[in-house]
Amino acid sequence: MSSKEQLARLYYLDHLRTSLVVLVVLHHVALVYGAGAPFYYQEPPFEDPLAFLVLAGFVLLNQSWFMGALFLLAGYFTPGSLDRKGPRSFLRGRLVRLGIPILVGIFVLEPISRLGFFLMPASLTGITQAPTWSVYPALLGLGPLWFIALLLLFDVGYAAWRTAPTKRPRAPASKAPLPGYLAIVFLVAALALTSYLIRMVVPLGQEIGLLVYFLNFPTIAYLPQYLIFFVLGIVSYRHDWFAKVPGSMGLAGFAAAVAAAVLVFPPAISGHLFSVEVAEPLLFLGDGHWQSGAYALWDSMTAVGLCLGLIVLFRRFFDGRGEFGRLLSRHSYAVYVIHTPIIVYLAFALRDVALQPLLKFVVAAVVMVPTCFAVAYGLRKIPLVAKVL
Repeated sequence: MSSKEQLARLYYLDHLRTSLVVLVVLHHVALVYGAGAPFYYQEPPFEDPLAFLVLAGFVLLNQSWFMGALFLLAGYFTPGSLDRKGPRSFLRGRLVRLGIPILVGIFVLEPISRLGFFLMPASLTGITQAPTWSVYPALLGLGPLWFIALLLLFDVGYAAWRTAPTKRPRAPASKAPLPGYLAIVFLVAALALTSYLIRMVVPLGQEIGLLVYFLNFPTIAYLPQYLIFFVLGIVSYRHDWFAKVPGSMGLAGFAAAVAAAVLVFPPAISGHLFSVEVAEPLLFLGDGHWQSGAYALWDSMTAVGLCLGLIVLFRRFFDGRGEFGRLLSRHSYAVYVIHTPIIVYLAFALRDVALQPLLKFVVAAVVMVPTCFAVAYGLRKIPLVAKVL
């Protein structure tokens, strides 16, 4: 593969990564306006069934695949970085690029975001007193930066594997053929099975604290997807698989995601075919119930299918080198790091705007996404900050 081809390939992946970060922002905006999941600031009343159906569906769909896609892309860019820098320089760079935002997130951004609980009505939160410094320890946490913390662990593990004395020499790049449909079906089945098994122990939505109480990973039930996709990204880089995915396989991926949404998702959440009425208790969350197995199959089909489809789509239609796209790409990581407190306080500022929840979600998104990029742009103008963000 020529250097020119390599450069073009990186553009469409950068644009895909930027789009995923924008989707993360929209995901959290949806939590403010009625998606039915906890967030630092939420706007009552939660009495619009259409808003709940649309926003909850949007959030569940996102959760099924978009963080896995980010790990896939992170894995793809990891081997080249380690090859260029060497293990020591690579790890030093990762500690700066990932470790500093983690610390700032725990001790600054997350406490600022969690102050949003004090901005909501006491009838929702039970909080009747203004915050003081005494509550600061309870405000510490990772928040959305769990992704960066887990990525740092993956990077350290990969560097350790690459430097292990017993490691075999790496095979030349571009020698392994692209896996066929049978291999992809096996991947989906293996991913669904491992997800189903881990959710017997850690159901969806249950946080796991590591090291100390404030290092909580909120979606560890998706750990099989995150790890497998990160490894797939590494292997895809070595064999240039992203460039080899045919258009027909991308279309098949989209078709599989649609089929999963129509045939697998409804019984997973409701227990009945073609019904999207959520059954109580929420058996799809885990604990070994058959609905949990169906849900694991749905999100595995969705994650693999959408990643295949979007790689082809972005490679075909969004591989340009426009300055605006490059500008957004340069600032997307900073947006991911800082977006939570921006959403909280802009949502609070918009609290008196009287709109139907779905319309308000759209209006808020139009305001919040550009604001996140504008703040990121300003921050990266500060000396040394651009080296981290």
